[in-house]
Amino acid sequence: MNKIKFFIEPKRNEWNFLIQRPQIGAQSLQSLVQEVFLSVQNEGDVAIERYTHQFDGASLSNFQVSEEEIKSAFEQIPTTLKKAIEQAYENIYTFHFSQKERKKVIETVKGVECWRESRPIQKVGIYIPGGSAPLFSTVLMLGIPAQIAGCQEIILCSPPNKSGKIDSAILYSAARTGITRIYKIGGIQAIAAMSVGTETVPKVYKIFGPGNQYVTAAKKYAQEQGTAIDMPAGPSEVLIIADKYAQAEFVAADLLSQAEHGTDSQVVLLTNHLPLLDKVQQHIQKQLQYLPRYAITEQALNNSFFIYFNTLETCFEFANEYAPEHLILNLKNYKKWIAHVHNAGSVFLGQYSCETAGDYASGTNHTLPTAGFAKAYSGVSLDSFVKKITFQRISKKGLLKLGTTLEVMAEHESLLAHKNAVTLRLNHTPKKS
Repeated sequence: MNKIKFFIEPKRNEWNFLIQRPQIGAQSLQSLVQEVFLSVQNEGDVAIERYTHQFDGASLSNFQVSEEEIKSAFEQIPTTLKKAIEQAYENIYTFHFSQKERKKVIETVKGVECWRESRPIQKVGIYIPGGSAPLFSTVLMLGIPAQIAGCQEIILCSPPNKSGKIDSAILYSAARTGITRIYKIGGIQAIAAMSVGTETVPKVYKIFGPGNQYVTAAKKYAQEQGTAIDMPAGPSEVLIIADKYAQAEFVAADLLSQAEHGTDSQVVLLTNHLPLLDKVQQHIQKQLQYLPRYAITEQALNNSFFIYFNTLETCFEFANEYAPEHLILNLKNYKKWIAHVHNAGSVFLGQYSCETAGDYASGTNHTLPTAGFAKAYSGVSLDSFVKKITFQRISKKGLLKLGTTLEVMAEHESLLAHKNAVTLRLNHTPKKS
C-alpha cells in the first residue's frame, strides 16, 4: 500500500530540497538527445525509421498519415466523443479568439507614431504524446490557437503504437482544427525531425507540445540549435492548497488525476488543517484501487508529498517557490487569496473547479510550464503563435521635436554614425515645416 510522505512545518532551509522534481540522469539524457539529433540530421528518414522501431516498437517506412486513415478516424469515433470534442472546441476557440489584439497607434510626441502588429509564425510543429494515454485534447489546445493565429503550415507528430497507428481521436481532433500533415513519429526523434527537417518532415520555426523528460530535453536542445519552443513543459504536476472546509475525497481525486499522467508526475498537498492529511490519504487508497493506471499512479505518488503549515500565508509562500503547473485553491474564501498567487501555470478556484476542466473543455489552455518554470513562463496562448512587430512613422515635425534627444544620446554612446543619421536629416529639414 502506498504511503505518501508527510512533512510538518518544514524549515525554510529545507524548501529547496522539497521543490525539486523527479529527475532522470541528466547527463545520460543529454547524450541520448545529441545522438538522436545528429543521426536525424545526417541520415534523415532512415534514422527516424530506426528510432521508431527502437523506441516505439513499430516498423514503418512511410511516416505520414494518409487521407484514408484520417477518414477512417471519423468513422471510428463514437458520436458521444465527437459531441464532447465539439463542445471543447467551441470553448477553447472562444477563449483564445478573445485574446486577439487590435492595432493601437500611439503618438509618443507630435509627429512620432508607434504601434504594434501581430504576424503568425509561418511554420509550426505540434507534438502530441501518445502511448497508453493519447492526448487528443492537446491537439485542440495547440491546433485551435494556431488556426486562429493564421499559421500557414502546421504539422503534427505523435508516436505510433506497435501496429503503426495513431489514435483515432488524435487524427479526428487534428482534422477538426485544420491540421492534415500528420506524422507517426514520437519522442526525441520527432522533435529532431521538426527541428532539422528530413526528406519527409519539414523543418519548422517553433515547436509546441508537452511530453516526458525525453521530449522536454529534446525541445531544450532544439532551442539551443536555433528552433524556438513554446516552453519547458515536462512531466505533469499539481499543487493543492486546502483548508478545513475542503472535501477530502475531492482533494484526493484531483491529486490522482495528475498522478495518473506518468510515473515521473508529482502531486503536492498543502494545508493548515492537519487532520486533512490523513483523510486525503485514506481517500487516495480507496480511489486508487479502481484506477486502470494503478501502477503508474502509485509510482507517481512515491514522488509526491503532503505538507502541514500553521498558516495559509506560509502555504502560499511555499507554493510560489514551487511554482506549480496547476494550482488548485480548495479554500472556502479563495477570493481573498488570489492576489497571493505569483507563480503558477493555471489556477483553479473553489471546490468545484477540478483541474480536469482545464485539461479538456473549460476554455483555458492546458499546455503549461512545469518544473518551476512558471516563475518566468506563461502557458500557451494565442500570443504563442504570433510575433509582435513594432512599427513607427516619424514626420519632419516629429524628427525636429525628437532630433536633439537622439543626437545627444548617440554622441554619449560614441556612436557617431547614429548621430549623423539624425543630423543629416535635421540639416535637410526646413525649420518651418
